[in-house]
Amino acid sequence: MEIYVVKPGDSVDSIAQELDADAGQIIYDNQLVYPYELAVGQALLINRFRREAVRAVMVSGYAYPFISPWVLEQTLPFLSELRVFSYGFTLYGDLLPPSYGDDTWMIPEAERFGTQPVLTLTPFGPDGNFNNQLIHSVVNNAAYTDNLIRNLLEVMGEKGYRGVDIDFEYIMAQDRDAFTAFVWQVAEAMRGAGYHTSVALAPKTSAGQTGLLYEGKDYRGLGEAADYVLLMTYEWGYTYGPPMAVAPLNQVRRVVEYALTEIPAEKIDLGIPNYGYDWPLPYERGVTKADTIGNVEAVRIAVEQGAEIRFDDVAQSPYFTYTDNGIAHEVWFEDVRSLQAKFDLMQEYSLHGCGYWQIMEWFRANWVLLQNQFYILK
Repeated sequence: MEIYVVKPGDSVDSIAQELDADAGQIIYDNQLVYPYELAVGQALLINRFRREAVRAVMVSGYAYPFISPWVLEQTLPFLSELRVFSYGFTLYGDLLPPSYGDDTWMIPEAERFGTQPVLTLTPFGPDGNFNNQLIHSVVNNAAYTDNLIRNLLEVMGEKGYRGVDIDFEYIMAQDRDAFTAFVWQVAEAMRGAGYHTSVALAPKTSAGQTGLLYEGKDYRGLGEAADYVLLMTYEWGYTYGPPMAVAPLNQVRRVVEYALTEIPAEKIDLGIPNYGYDWPLPYERGVTKADTIGNVEAVRIAVEQGAEIRFDDVAQSPYFTYTDNGIAHEVWFEDVRSLQAKFDLMQEYSLHGCGYWQIMEWFRANWVLLQNQFYILK
């Protein structure tokens, strides 16, 4: 197993010959498309054999009910948990099914591969965005909390879910302690019924970090309440922000190092993005909107545009620029180099595992690299 960075003049055949590797395996693992053109600076995974286990990790992945059945089938063998996105709730704690489609088919499919199906709970309002008034209503009213827990247990029992993941964002600072108490209550009820509870945490770097994303999340309290947590270590580069790495390693490390002062390593999962962004330039705040793209798609764009892929050593992330129809673009995405850096961070701090947002796009090289890096517990 090694990572090869394409040089000018390289071809799949010349690389295979140089490295004594199988050209067909390189094409397959890296999802190359005929006639197998390469981009200068492209990182290729060269997989010769499966490594022995380094240690056991838990791997989760979020998926909408409209995921391609083929993509789900390909991904499930690598997952410990399938987190179905997502269930909502009303101001009074009535549970709402996913608005993105029927989730029923995903549960037996997960079980077929020994993967635990997990119900993801989010406070989405009618506009499809996170709504902190929903959170405020439920976490501050005992009857509404009880109603929501009762509904959760009923649906989980009927459908066969094995756990619940609480993904609440933009919690108001005034609801910080009430939200922690809510997670405690959910987790205790779940444990009593034989289920587990996880909670997604915005990427804080200090206890007193200001901002709507951060002030309502008590790392220590939530780490004690839940069975484990997911650090949402992505979205530094995002749809409406300036071009930059989605999950720059220097920033990810800061979040992990702070989290370890509040939560035991054996309860922490590292969030990993399975996507990139393509920004039109020049960037104008409040106007420019990036397109979300898959990691394989990003490389194909580079190949089609004749762009050279560069690698930021600080962010440990690949990027490139190109011009199409007179419009300049800047693209940041994930490749096996940036993923290896995140896996190394997981090992460095002996974290519990990792969680992918999201698994809607198939990125084979990621899973091959992960499989050779860790033994995955089912």
